[in-house]
Amino acid sequence: MRFFYIVISSVFIQLVSGSEGDQTNDSPIIGILAQEASFPKPGQNSYIAASYVKYLESAGARVVPVMINRTEDEYTNIFKSVNGILFPGGSANLNTSGYAKAADIFYKLALEANAKGDYFPVWGTCLGFEKLISLTSGRRLLSRTNTSGVALPLTFTKDAKDCRMFKDFPADLVESLGKEALTEHSHQFSVTTESFSKCQKLKKFYRILTTSTDGEKEFVSTMEAYYHPIYATQWHPEKNAFEWTHPYIPHSPAAIKTTFYMAHFFVNEAKKNLHKFSSDEEKQKALIYNYKPTYTGKKSVFEQKYYFK
Repeated sequence: MRFFYIVISSVFIQLVSGSEGDQTNDSPIIGILAQEASFPKPGQNSYIAASYVKYLESAGARVVPVMINRTEDEYTNIFKSVNGILFPGGSANLNTSGYAKAADIFYKLALEANAKGDYFPVWGTCLGFEKLISLTSGRRLLSRTNTSGVALPLTFTKDAKDCRMFKDFPADLVESLGKEALTEHSHQFSVTTESFSKCQKLKKFYRILTTSTDGEKEFVSTMEAYYHPIYATQWHPEKNAFEWTHPYIPHSPAAIKTTFYMAHFFVNEAKKNLHKFSSDEEKQKALIYNYKPTYTGKKSVFEQKYYFK
């Protein structure tokens, strides 16, 4: 097992340092996983919150919606066409939903690809964070916390000093994140630092970058994989700039800056991937531009949603 991690580490370091001829993809396309609508209607069986789309577009990426309940072959074809995948927050079942089953497939494909030197980044936000925890550990490690609709500061760990995610953040922004309530949390469950530390699979795979607390329980709020470009936040970096439905969403200059630095990081990770669609026609058909967002702010936590059949 130790030899396996040394090999993976070597491959990863070579990829990050540009061993593939320093090729850069300046037209990255990132998939965002859809999920079941809570109250489906004709033509509205699944959705993606528009804030995730705007989030990635703001940093120079295009978006492809990844529909639920497709075949593994279809997901494999999408995987070979996009340059990264984002598992968004929401309320889908982590085991039985179409969201969960699609995430299972993309996670497996990403691990296989990265092990072979094909740099493919994965991001999980909130529910996506929890799904990655489940996929890596093979267990349900969630504890109930008082974090459903609150902004919190981050406590940076010693591992954050050498991490990839915050490497290019301005020092003043890192300081603000540690002192001010700039990260919005909308989750009823969390992975406590105690539960994380007791799981060897998680400890070997991820480094904890930040923790947060609800006043009673300390939980993992940001993490990145050691030897794979896999990242996750229990908080919502996209909300600061693009969601306005609740007063606890922070909109200060530092909060908005946080949104864009997080998006900038992940999009730049996607630029290291060279996957592409087999034709321009196939690409045009897949892009989110083929769909129109619907204003849902009066009845939803999201200002806008993209709905799918």
